[in-house]
Amino acid sequence: MTADTSALGAIKAERHRLSSEGPTFVRADGNYERVSIPERDADVLRDLLVSERAATVIEIGLAYGASALAIAEALVSTHPADGRHVIIDAYQDHFGDTGWDALLDAGLADTCLLLRQQSQLALPQLLQDNFEADAAFVDGSHIFHNVFIDLHFLRQLVRPGGLVVLDDCEWPSVAAAVRYFEVNLGWLPEQLRIGTRLKAHRLPGQITEPNFEEFKPFG
Repeated sequence: MTADTSALGAIKAERHRLSSEGPTFVRADGNYERVSIPERDADVLRDLLVSERAATVIEIGLAYGASALAIAEALVSTHPADGRHVIIDAYQDHFGDTGWDALLDAGLADTCLLLRQQSQLALPQLLQDNFEADAAFVDGSHIFHNVFIDLHFLRQLVRPGGLVVLDDCEWPSVAAAVRYFEVNLGWLPEQLRIGTRLKAHRLPGQITEPNFEEFKPFG
């Protein structure tokens, strides 16, 4: 299906505005630069989802909306009529709703769904509702057990063979959580553009439960 050029133009314009002018509200000096993924990495995320032809994406962590706009651009590029973008962020109000407002300003009210819940509550509900995604982007809590829980549920929500993309894997807490799924559940790292701070993993083509007697340390 041909991309909606008008919708794409609105998303690109909002991405450019956010990148050049910054958000209309910041929690503290330097918070936007510290929290949001840089435009180059947002482009990597967009291009990865376009090449994947992902139609349904789960995003954990909205903040100022930089990654959400990149995901929206990918969805509108490949699935202008039926793309689905579920965003989970219990603390969007702490960011003055600037991320959500950026999506609304880009005309994405009918494409994006914001769940204002903690991911450890929202993800099990999506699973109970038999929701399935082609890919997920994780940039929420960086506490080890929270990341682990996110990945545990995304393993069941993202279709077999789908993608899970993460930011901030240089943090030991995030890297350790991801490592478990690499070592014990067969998640395979995907080759991404040189220089990006994002990491992506391809899920196995079939979900199988590991034998607890074959557990491999992952620290």
